[in-house]
Amino acid sequence: MEAKQKLESLLDELSKFKRLPRLSAAARDVDKIIDLLSDARHQIAGAMDPHTASLTMTKLQNPVKTAFDKVNDDLKAASSAHKKVGRALDKHFPLKELPTDNDDMGRQLSLINRAIAMHLLREGQFSVASTFIGEVQAKTPQAGAATFDETMGEDGDEEDDDDDDNDTDADGSLDRATSHGDEYDLSSLHSQELQDRFAEMYRILQELKAHNLLPAIQWARENSVELEARGSNLEFELSKLQFVWLFKGPAVNGLPDDQNNGLSGALAYARDHFGRFQARHLREIQQLASAMVFAPNLAASPYQHIFSIPTAFTDVSASFTREFCSLLGLSAESPLYLAVTAGALALPRLIKYMLATRSKGTEWTTAGELPFETPLPESMLFHSIFVCPVSKEQTTEVNPPMVIPCGHMLARDTLQKLCKGNRFKCPYCPSEGLMRDARRVVL
Repeated sequence: MEAKQKLESLLDELSKFKRLPRLSAAARDVDKIIDLLSDARHQIAGAMDPHTASLTMTKLQNPVKTAFDKVNDDLKAASSAHKKVGRALDKHFPLKELPTDNDDMGRQLSLINRAIAMHLLREGQFSVASTFIGEVQAKTPQAGAATFDETMGEDGDEEDDDDDDNDTDADGSLDRATSHGDEYDLSSLHSQELQDRFAEMYRILQELKAHNLLPAIQWARENSVELEARGSNLEFELSKLQFVWLFKGPAVNGLPDDQNNGLSGALAYARDHFGRFQARHLREIQQLASAMVFAPNLAASPYQHIFSIPTAFTDVSASFTREFCSLLGLSAESPLYLAVTAGALALPRLIKYMLATRSKGTEWTTAGELPFETPLPESMLFHSIFVCPVSKEQTTEVNPPMVIPCGHMLARDTLQKLCKGNRFKCPYCPSEGLMRDARRVVL
């Protein structure tokens, strides 16, 4: 509640700052000065009388001086407004250092730089990403790593190189191996191929935002082999939504009122495109076809929920983004966005815990581990993990979790250390068991 009040108070102050002068006023005044100087230059260049230049310069002095004074006033006002915003932020969100001596992220600078560069690429900020990568590589050159000029041609295009790690494989997917075996080498992100893929993704997402499904359907059809291998239903979901969108007719979809729209258009689309989906989606296709009978009173039909699509385009855009990124070997969400969001959720609780334990002289001293599990929303939980309660180590494929007959769970290495011969005693209860009775748990 306190944080909400602070945020509302800050928003009120920011609304006041919107009415204060900005740098745009200074920019307009600078443009006026440029216009004055340009006009004076044309007058002098076209004058036949040599005294004209002297007269023009004399007349120019006062207007230019006045304009420069106005620019300085604009800059002072903008600077004052900027300082007021800064003081408001400091007041409502004072800087608090995390009370810990362990700076784990300080040792992961290359990983942080890569996350920032990838985030810029995913957001379509290609020129900013190139500048950022170039500056990072200039400050921290890596032995054997490709430089910006080596990776990109002088004109900004990617140079052809049969050995380039950024080339595509035979199946058209990006080679996700990075240069020289360094998984955090930023030169791999200079790939023009990678930028073109993201540009294509944003183009299709813009079409989806405008309720145009055809570019997304075409992309899904071209990549149907890879999508089906992943068990994805994206192509059918897009085609199904296209059927529903046509079914609703020109009054809703705004498309031309002809034979390719409305009930006739939806039926023709189904005949042309649904045949290839019958093996996997026959029941859903039958429901769409049966809905034709209830078209005059669809709201009271058993299929009303299928044709209620208030969030359908948003949902299918998220599915498209997820599948598009998966074919590039990337997560649907930006890792930087997830890390910052998860950190913002976890940090207040961690700071509170650290301050409380420090005041009691019981600080958490284990580096690289958190003293408690941070509650995160389900959208940020990607896979389950298990930490052995005895060894305090996270289980892996080599050291998987094992459940013993009494129901307790331990890491396999821990269980093997507890064994005397083939028998072991559970460290949490009086039960005993045999190693062969332990079963691996798949999370």
